[in-house]
Amino acid sequence: MSRAVEAVVFDVGRVLYQWQLGALFEKLVDDPGELRFVLDHVVTEEWHFQHDAGRPLAEMVPERITQFPEYAVAIRAYAERFNETIPGPVPGSHALVQALTDCGVPLYAITNFGAEFWAGFRPIAPIFDAFREIVVSGEERITKPDPAIFALAAKRFGRDPAQMLFIDDNAANIATAQACGWQVHHFANAAALRTDLLQRGLI
Repeated sequence: MSRAVEAVVFDVGRVLYQWQLGALFEKLVDDPGELRFVLDHVVTEEWHFQHDAGRPLAEMVPERITQFPEYAVAIRAYAERFNETIPGPVPGSHALVQALTDCGVPLYAITNFGAEFWAGFRPIAPIFDAFREIVVSGEERITKPDPAIFALAAKRFGRDPAQMLFIDDNAANIATAQACGWQVHHFANAAALRTDLLQRGLI
């Protein structure tokens, strides 16, 4: 039987906040075929992941413009208007953060998020005021699902992984966390998470 959960650790993107590169680029590119090309080949999630891993935008953006000069405007917009790729909260998730806070459950987060983008997003996301500590991949230059980020987080949070519940939408991240001894919830929607939290007696 699982040990009692003493703290809850959230992922951010697609768990607490929606994230869609297309939410920005559909404002900039009218043609659906061209928009698909931009998202599939120019400003891709795979390329963006370099910033999550710690690579500075000052390197990434000029290099990408050299590769795709005809999309320079879109590439610069990625760097300058990233918050527009975050349309809003994931429905229902913020209410669960509030419920956990009301019940006195310590909250933490581990997020794959570029340091520069995090600096621009965190001030407009007061939900994180409820969190005791947030490990940001771009600041640490370690990304999920590397086991090293889970080890770092456990040390920084000062808690036994077996007594923390880690919530993430990415199956690879969940698998690594579980292998590192964390309790886990593979996030699909807030309703299923609420059921899990209720069953664990956390809310």
